[in-house]
Amino acid sequence: MKWVVLGMYLLCVLHIHFRGKVRLPFTRQLFDHSSFMAPINLFMHAFSSVPATPYLAVNTFPELAPLRENWQTIRDEARHLMALQKIKAADAHDDAGFNSFFKYGWKRFYLKWYEASHPSAARLCPRTVALLRDIPSVKAAMFAELPPRGKLNPHRDPYAGSLRYHLGLATPNDDRCFIEVDGQRYSWRDGQAVIFDESYLHWAANDSGSDRIILFCDIERPLRYRWAQAFNRWLGRHMMSSASSPNEHGDQTGLVSRLFYISWLLGQQRRRFKAWNLTAYRLAKVGLMAAVAALVIYL
Repeated sequence: MKWVVLGMYLLCVLHIHFRGKVRLPFTRQLFDHSSFMAPINLFMHAFSSVPATPYLAVNTFPELAPLRENWQTIRDEARHLMALQKIKAADAHDDAGFNSFFKYGWKRFYLKWYEASHPSAARLCPRTVALLRDIPSVKAAMFAELPPRGKLNPHRDPYAGSLRYHLGLATPNDDRCFIEVDGQRYSWRDGQAVIFDESYLHWAANDSGSDRIILFCDIERPLRYRWAQAFNRWLGRHMMSSASSPNEHGDQTGLVSRLFYISWLLGQQRRRFKAWNLTAYRLAKVGLMAAVAALVIYL
């Protein structure tokens, strides 16, 4: 039975790996966080009611129109946050979802994260929060900054239950500032929106000389059946909310992000061990992988 389960899991990973034209090296994909979620993501893709394409037409989501219609109002609140230096990296390595982005200059301010509470957003960005509150399909939202020479390395987002919406607020309006999804490039423009499927491999770079600020939202993926949609909402409410990260003291920090801080501390020790003796580190890594494999075979 365990071999059947393992085989089914590997089939799910292969589905994620071969979805789209651009792929990670398979050994990297095998241990990528999107592979850990592969069975759930296969379910989301199988029951999705939108085309399996990297980009989706914005006009097929008419409920999002108020965001674009009020983009200047949203931009003003983003600029106010920038003046207050509130759009920033996590203060305490407690952002499980986006921690790896910070080292290349990316910054964020959460406006909404599933069922988690962010009182700072309601206090500092009341008009944007009110707009988002009136659109139930928006499950998460933030202001995201990518400075000059900032970048995001190729990656897949781990959870396929959402689609990604970007609204340009204060951008370079320059083709050198772009995102590439499954090999197709898009450059942000002020007041213009784009929707893409973040479970395709994607990356971004700002090679211009100006900052880039966007409204970044997770939109609930439309599924073909009500029971499937209800399952997706349940996962968002219980699983995704646990990855919430605070803007400042008083905002909610989910269990996953609290545990991630512990993982980060352990990672620091791992890096010290690697720097101290690379050979010993490699032997320990192989030994640990062998132990895990033996445990799987034994069980």
